[in-house]
Amino acid sequence: MILSCQNITKSYVGKDILKNVNFHLEKNDKCAIVGINGAGKTTLLKIILGLEEPDSGMVSIARDIRLGYLSQTQDTELDNTIYGAMQEAKKYLIDIETKIRELEKEMQGKTGKELDSILEAYNRLTTTYDRENGYAYESEITGVITGLGFTEEDYDRSIATLSGGQKMRVALGRLLLSHPDIIILDEPTNHLDMASTVWLEGFLSSYPGAVIVVSHDRYFIDRVSNKIIEIDQGKSEVYNGSYSYYSEEKSKRRKALMNAYMKQMAEIEHEEAVITKLKQFNREKSIKRAESREKKLDKIERLDKPTEINADMRLRLVPVCESGEDVLYVEELSKSFGENHLFKDLTIDIKRGEHVALIGANGTGKTTILKIINRLLPKDSGAIKLGSKVRMGYFDQEHHDLDTSKTIFDEMSDSFPDMNNTRIRNVLAAFLFTGEDVFKKIGDLSGGERGRVSLAKLMLSPANFLVLDEPTNHLDIPSKEILEDALCSYEGTVLYVSHDRYFINKTATRILELRDSVLTNFKGNYDYYEENKDRLFEIEHGNAGSAGSENEIFGNKSDSRSDSGKSEGRIEYEKKKSAYAEQRKYEKELKRVEKSIEKTEEQISEIDEQIADPKNGTNVSLLMELSEKKETLEEELLELYSRLEELTC
Repeated sequence: MILSCQNITKSYVGKDILKNVNFHLEKNDKCAIVGINGAGKTTLLKIILGLEEPDSGMVSIARDIRLGYLSQTQDTELDNTIYGAMQEAKKYLIDIETKIRELEKEMQGKTGKELDSILEAYNRLTTTYDRENGYAYESEITGVITGLGFTEEDYDRSIATLSGGQKMRVALGRLLLSHPDIIILDEPTNHLDMASTVWLEGFLSSYPGAVIVVSHDRYFIDRVSNKIIEIDQGKSEVYNGSYSYYSEEKSKRRKALMNAYMKQMAEIEHEEAVITKLKQFNREKSIKRAESREKKLDKIERLDKPTEINADMRLRLVPVCESGEDVLYVEELSKSFGENHLFKDLTIDIKRGEHVALIGANGTGKTTILKIINRLLPKDSGAIKLGSKVRMGYFDQEHHDLDTSKTIFDEMSDSFPDMNNTRIRNVLAAFLFTGEDVFKKIGDLSGGERGRVSLAKLMLSPANFLVLDEPTNHLDIPSKEILEDALCSYEGTVLYVSHDRYFINKTATRILELRDSVLTNFKGNYDYYEENKDRLFEIEHGNAGSAGSENEIFGNKSDSRSDSGKSEGRIEYEKKKSAYAEQRKYEKELKRVEKSIEKTEEQISEIDEQIADPKNGTNVSLLMELSEKKETLEEELLELYSRLEELTC
């Protein structure tokens, strides 16, 4: 055990933030701390780091254990280049290397004891240098720089010229290169694109040390962690497993706790009714019995009611009217900013009811596409057509739809005058505005808070086509789940940009990836995209993607028309769409056959075990029945192998 938190308690202005928090960390544990916004996660990290003192309890850290911390408000003002800043994390190795070179020069011409003394120091330093992997530190630096989304051209860029997000990535890189025994990260994926997040997952998963991370990125937590610490109403609960395990186990525990709570409430209610009845008899014996029961009742340790998910906070999105089958058709769309050519000749075709996620690395032009569709940016070329009865609602990251002079409550009630106060408060609570928070002025809110107000408004709008730019930013996990449930049951059409892979996996029916200035279409959720992204990109674009001249996976468009009145591009689109449908059908059938073979073989093995069991040796009727079953299963197995041969040959 390298770290232990024992009964950590912390209050601010009489409000308990943490109540007797307990957990410990082993040498290679990868631990995620989860909980709603304001639960006390960052406070707990600061107590572990010694930046704050607990009111009671203690943090024990093993001797010589080094902690490395990346906060959400990291000091990123460094007077250096990107490569130079990374080198600073390896300064101790560079100093050793310099000293080794100096000793090599000193050896020249030395003999006897003087040479022995130099050799002793030289051997000690080279052993340390080798143990610390000094011979590979430069490749380690370049690996981290590349993994965090920088290129070789960025090595000499001054940190002063970087954006806030880029500076945070540099700070993260320096921390990772310093190799602390425990890496502590507070929302590390906030400034990373998908590729960098995936790289960080791999780095942390294989890191030869412990990791503590606070994050709302459920995919990230699921892939990195082997221990989840939940902070709920100030108390801690430890789950030894991934986020998926935690999510399932939490539901089971909550159900058990709720059953125990309800049972105790029923017992208490029954006991109180008996006491009341005994007192009504107004006799000496009955009153004594009542008093005795009251004493027993007072000694019962009352269970706390488990945190309850408010059903009223579940959003239900209902479009006022249904759009036509064709919702959005974008043809040969191109956009450049000076010499920066974002994309050329893109085609997007979205049908009613589709939930389409637009993904890609930072800076590829995803938000630009959404702004062009919403007429907020001019296009260089191309056509954008909305279908019949389409009513579009747009969530942008600038939040131009808000009146900064109004309170949150007034903004909502003025926008939806027919909605009662309870409904407005429930919707705002779903987006983390409770109590007196609803009377804050929009102008006084942070960017994240304004985003949540805009999202709450959009969720209540009459739109049947929602266009969302990073809708889950600044939402905690419960709020993301509320939004996910709302979108999953939404019968309208959705197009959104997001880096939240868990959110995409839950809500997307189709994914468009913008890579190398071209779009590739993936008919499925994020898991399907991840399994097939490189294969399908190569099939569709080959080496042409970098030229920026290809279109999405369903093909290029042209103005020529066939006899049916459809463009050649449209015909090609339909052919490829049909081909991909067949491919999905084939993959599904192959998976079904392989699973059936595995199941049938298991059943045959089980029957063989039963036949071989000495207990069944004299049971003739059972053995005959088992033999018949085995014969039937073996025939089925032969048919399955024949089908597998058809599929794979």
